[in-house]
Amino acid sequence: MTKEPASDLFAARFNDAGFAVLAFDHRRFGESGGTPRQIVRFHEQIADWHAAIEYAATLPDVDPDRISVWGFSLAGGHVFRVAADHPRLAGAIAQTPLVDGRAIAPHALRSMTPRAALGLFGRGIADALGGLAGRPPLLVPTAGTRGTIAALTTPDTMDGDRALDPDNLHTTWDRTVAARLALRIGGYRPGRHASRIRCPLLLVVCDQDRSTLPGPALRAARRAPASEVIHLTGRHYAPFLEAHEQAVQAQISFLRKHLAPAGSS
Repeated sequence: MTKEPASDLFAARFNDAGFAVLAFDHRRFGESGGTPRQIVRFHEQIADWHAAIEYAATLPDVDPDRISVWGFSLAGGHVFRVAADHPRLAGAIAQTPLVDGRAIAPHALRSMTPRAALGLFGRGIADALGGLAGRPPLLVPTAGTRGTIAALTTPDTMDGDRALDPDNLHTTWDRTVAARLALRIGGYRPGRHASRIRCPLLLVVCDQDRSTLPGPALRAARRAPASEVIHLTGRHYAPFLEAHEQAVQAQISFLRKHLAPAGSS
């Protein structure tokens, strides 16, 4: 949900390869403003991407015609919508993206115990109603083990801490989200915009991903006119763990191919 620690491993490598990197937090999360906190509103987050792209285009030494976007998991799903809305982009990278909430929701529910699923949706309803009444968000953990009440309890979701913050450096990392997300995620289907993407799209999928699942992402990518696919062995967080080097090299190669100035080798 935040730029650190989710993007820092890749941002540093992209920068070392010669690419300027602009990382940002969606409003209501991390270092960005906005209250109440920890609430995911898809239209707001998409608007934040548009603002970041427009801002990046104004920075010194940035060519507005050589901008690419990068996102992981939920933000990877946002990449599909953002790339479709920005035909001027030179490239887009979606890493293990959530592209079809309707397709993954049944799997996510099967990963929960019935009691935990009822608890999550009960909290989601209470949170949504509380929001209408102006009460603070009712938060749940973003990840948990099966049987606990959390936004996601798929088998690989607990890989997140060791993948993103193995040394526990990000002590202010808030691993919670407003429970109302459980009521809305099934209707979020950014992959439907794939056919409108005009820039090159790199899809990075993990073949054993049990959180966002590779199938929906692969089907969406096939509808994008200029898509490339990299398959990694491993689960949802493999690009930060055992498949990190393979993921980084593939993405840097993609950026060099599509962001290089015309005529450069």
